[in-house]
Amino acid sequence: MRTRRHSVAVAVLICASLALAGCGAGGEDSGGAAPKGVARDEGGQGYTADKPAESGAKAPQKPGTRPAPQQHVIRTAELTVEVADAGKALAKARTAASEAGGHVANETTERVDDDHVTSRIVLRVPQAAYDSVLAELAGGGKLLSRKAEAKDVTEQVVDVESRIATQRASVARVRALMDEATELADVVTLESELSRRQADLESLLSQQASLKDRTTMATITLELTEREAPAREKDDGGPGFLDALSGGWNALVTALTWAVIVLAAVAPWLALLLVAYAVWRWLVRPRLRKVPKREEPDTSAS
Repeated sequence: MRTRRHSVAVAVLICASLALAGCGAGGEDSGGAAPKGVARDEGGQGYTADKPAESGAKAPQKPGTRPAPQQHVIRTAELTVEVADAGKALAKARTAASEAGGHVANETTERVDDDHVTSRIVLRVPQAAYDSVLAELAGGGKLLSRKAEAKDVTEQVVDVESRIATQRASVARVRALMDEATELADVVTLESELSRRQADLESLLSQQASLKDRTTMATITLELTEREAPAREKDDGGPGFLDALSGGWNALVTALTWAVIVLAAVAPWLALLLVAYAVWRWLVRPRLRKVPKREEPDTSAS
């Protein structure tokens, strides 16, 4: 009987914890006023005790006002620049990113033909150096295309931070219940609930890290193409002696080449005709000469 009562008590504590977690999340989303003596922090994640104003500090804000959250923006840009030497321009782009405190995220170089190459490089630079690096890369040659985008994700960042705070409090409550549980069934149930909540917390932390990386470091994609060399202008003057000599020699070589080709094609037929003529000349014709003529009968006597 005592064990059953203890299990019922643990179940009631679990339900109360879940209900408090829901109420806590709803209270944070509602954005209600803070109790007396406390104020919301800048991220909107909870309440902090009021501190006395320090000497030289700014005057406290009026009651009821809430400081604006820090703005979080994801900046990306794509550039296509025509340069004389893609290798040198690529080295300058790496140097510009390194000096700004960034790094190269990806790099690809392809050869179009024997004389031209194209390169594509992805740079990650701090937000503070985004405009200067972008201007330096665009001025490295002839700008063919440019596309820049800025996406404000402040609300998403604040939402993820708030959910992380709520999830951490929920995990702490489940851990506290596990410390008080004595029955094996209760421990198993609480461990399953704790694993689920920790997985949700890790997913939120991963989202927070991704947002922090994209809002701290801007992404610049640079494509470099080499300009083609101008074609050489042809001489408008008439052909000279050397041109005529070269043309005649080329015509002679072409004629001899075709003559050899024709002889090679006719050679089997010529060989067959020679064999036939030899048979006729030395075998058939001598035999025809040796055959005697038949004498006709004399009919005058009769």
